[in-house]
Amino acid sequence: MDILLQIYAKVGAFIQSEEFIQSVFNNRFYLILLVVFLTRLKNATYTSMWMSALVNIPGTFLHELMHFCIGGILNAQPCNFALLPKRSPEGDYVMGSVGFRNITFYNAVPAALAPLLLLPIGFYVNRYFLPIMEPTLVNYVLYVLLQTIIVENAIPSRVDFDVAGKYFSGVMLYLVLIAALLLML
Repeated sequence: MDILLQIYAKVGAFIQSEEFIQSVFNNRFYLILLVVFLTRLKNATYTSMWMSALVNIPGTFLHELMHFCIGGILNAQPCNFALLPKRSPEGDYVMGSVGFRNITFYNAVPAALAPLLLLPIGFYVNRYFLPIMEPTLVNYVLYVLLQTIIVENAIPSRVDFDVAGKYFSGVMLYLVLIAALLLML
């Protein structure tokens, strides 16, 4: 038993050493390894709908919150906000949803693609929060977990793209606006 405590103490001291922590922070291999591990761990929960829902709720909340906020700002009139999973008519599980009463050509594209706004938030966290974090292994794992949740849930779903694509005039309006902005830069 004493040998196990000694091994535990030595491993703990090594993991908490400044050299090890700096090597983890400065090596992108460890970052990729951690992201892949977290993704595999998350995918392992997909055998249970409720376990999957529990793991996905933080990201689903952020994703649906973006739809709700942008839809509200652009008069799409959000009418419901759901986080718990439900079975779709096709037999898939929908992890969350926001319903709107007033989807039109001018608000369909931004309301449907609103989760993309999580990307600047993730960039902000990386740029301004990571440098002031105390460099510990736990903080680093929490940082990578938060960034993985933010970036993964910034990707609009197939349904989101379908809603945005239903309004051709809206798609054209936003393509012209984006082109104009790019030309002004």
